[in-house]
Amino acid sequence: MSFTCIDLFAGCGGLSLGLSQAGFEHLFAIEAHQHAFATYHQNLVQGKPYQSRWPAWLEQRAHDILHVIEKKERELVQLRGKVDLIAGGPPCQGFSMNGRRDPEDPRSKMINAYFDFVRLIRPKIVLLENVQGFASMPHGIFGNYPKFSQHRLTELGYESFETILPASDFGVPQRRPRYLLIGIEKDTLPGVNPIERLKVSRRSFLNKLGLGMTPTSVFDALSDLETIGAELIDDPEFGQSGFKSLLYRAPKTKSSYLRLMRNGWRGKPTDMRLAKHSEKVVARFEDILNNCKRGQSISVEDREKFGIKKRSVTPLNPLVPAPTITTLPDDLVHYSEPRTMTVREHARLQSFPDWFQFCGPYTTGGHRRKHDCPRYTQVGNAVPPLLARAIGETIHTLLLDQNSRNFSHSSQMLKEAAAKSRKVSNSHVGRSVPIQN
Repeated sequence: MSFTCIDLFAGCGGLSLGLSQAGFEHLFAIEAHQHAFATYHQNLVQGKPYQSRWPAWLEQRAHDILHVIEKKERELVQLRGKVDLIAGGPPCQGFSMNGRRDPEDPRSKMINAYFDFVRLIRPKIVLLENVQGFASMPHGIFGNYPKFSQHRLTELGYESFETILPASDFGVPQRRPRYLLIGIEKDTLPGVNPIERLKVSRRSFLNKLGLGMTPTSVFDALSDLETIGAELIDDPEFGQSGFKSLLYRAPKTKSSYLRLMRNGWRGKPTDMRLAKHSEKVVARFEDILNNCKRGQSISVEDREKFGIKKRSVTPLNPLVPAPTITTLPDDLVHYSEPRTMTVREHARLQSFPDWFQFCGPYTTGGHRRKHDCPRYTQVGNAVPPLLARAIGETIHTLLLDQNSRNFSHSSQMLKEAAAKSRKVSNSHVGRSVPIQN
């Protein structure tokens, strides 16, 4: 049985992809950045069944959620009773530990628009996903944003459940802790805790996908994308500018994770453009790989030694999941090659399948940084699809239980009504009816 869903602040589509793999049919998605929406549309809408479900009143393009609420309120209200799940993650930059964590950041206010959408449509279940820093982000009235969010859900008639989960628990080759808040219509599933159900389902979820309980390592995810000893070609998109990429040949022997990312697809991955490093930068990366501890950001002393001003540079450890990837291409150093990572390698660490292609510029800078959403940013901001799938499958079971309980309740009411009718009818059997003069 399929259920309907709307994705808010959808980005390039990580959450939507995972939910669709869990059996959800998307009605539409809201995303403000044109580059991210272009990626979303190409992979999840164009030429897909999703495209025919997209409502005619909402143009298939990037939209500001505030504008949609203001201009399309009547259409949104008419969706009541037709939407099973509203899911999304309000922009995380205002909440991130890596940012300034400014409560007055306009992006921090987008959570109000999220709950306005919920108020207008009133889905059966609500899913809010965000960075770990959301859990401690201060709120002027309620202390922190989780308490504010739970308060809003209570006002709207939902019971709420929260947790922080590492994505690596669900097969993603990246630690990436994420905050989850699930709201269920009050009194529809008494005694059910969706967070506990999600955690209990972990083993069966991983086994079903062939992954097992051992965390997926960086090497499991990236070994077929190594370039040393491999053939390089002019990049299909940027070769005229001197960029190279790997001539991909799928290995005969694949890790369980790689089989999942390929999933029988015979095409070549896109977004494999290699950075053009100077000899000085290559030598610095070689020093880092030879002398710094793997899997964690290099120390202040090493940054000074190598003349690095960046706060975070991490040489990857191939034997364990990666740390949380960011939106910047030079935060991670490849585990065996003196270079930064490609967009495709970042996408693999996020659990995007190889058929998924990204749109827009690779990077951006200067005054455009505030407005563009390049490929590295799209990948870094995304919800890992594998984690989204696990969450989606749990929510799918909740909706099935809601439907079953509603059916049982309706059947019981019909039985009680029928019994009452029979009782009234039987009470008149054999009784004389006085004749009115």
